[in-house]
Amino acid sequence: MNSMLPIRAVIFDMDGVLTDSEPLINQAAVAMFRELGLPVQPEDFLPFVGTGEDRYIGGVAEKYGFPLDGPAAKKRTYEIYLELVPRALKGFPGAHVLVKNCRLADLKVAVASSADLVKIEANLRQIELDPASWDAIVTGEDVANKKPAPDIFLAAAAKLGVPPAACVVIEDAVNGVQAAKAAGMRCVAVAQTFPAEKLQQADVVRARLRDVTLAALCGG
Repeated sequence: MNSMLPIRAVIFDMDGVLTDSEPLINQAAVAMFRELGLPVQPEDFLPFVGTGEDRYIGGVAEKYGFPLDGPAAKKRTYEIYLELVPRALKGFPGAHVLVKNCRLADLKVAVASSADLVKIEANLRQIELDPASWDAIVTGEDVANKKPAPDIFLAAAAKLGVPPAACVVIEDAVNGVQAAKAAGMRCVAVAQTFPAEKLQQADVVRARLRDVTLAALCGG
């Protein structure tokens, strides 16, 4: 791993960090499988949180040995999900303040999510963090290898023009923390999806996003 540099950029995961969207995508995926005649359980998806919807859905289909048209299944899952967003999706407390404080500290800010752009933009608009206001957005469609591979965070650093060692990632998922550390980045984890004891590979663990400070991000 590279020696860490002074932090110049903050890379936010989206689902489970900025937005309380994990229960909604879970609900949508369960509903999609039930439409196909397979009654899956919400907890079946936990190993695949943070890996993008292709793997999120595909991993559960593999578990049950269920033949699946992946693109069609994802399309239908997103249709159900986007119907839920206007009435059910909320941002986590502290999201707006933290993004604002990062900008006031002259830190670049990016979103790097394994989700597709349609989901990212819908989420950000719903919680009033305009997609156009970010210095960079990287989606699961932009990289070949999803988390826990480091590709998505390395792509975000490249798009920001900041060395990986000068970036800090905020994550909520085990796969995301592993990806951040594999990218050679500092990582602050928030225990909003997984319990803190599962996130100990991160440099810092906080209970909630509202508990994350600039000092925690920058290591000072």
